[in-house]
Amino acid sequence: MADEKRRERPERGPGAPEPETDAERRRRRAVFLRELTEARELRARVQPRRARAARMRQQMRMRTFRW
Repeated sequence: MADEKRRERPERGPGAPEPETDAERRRRRAVFLRELTEARELRARVQPRRARAARMRQQMRMRTFRW
């Protein structure tokens, strides 16, 4: 029963990709975050009223947040 719940890592075969390094992962993450920020800025330009309301909600959340 315990053996069924425990998950083993699959053995890497000759065609398996190499695990990514920390530097590659950080680079991919940086690109993702840059694109996410760009998309948010684009949405704010396209929908100014909704973006303004979202900014107001965020300001209210920060104003009422307690440390």
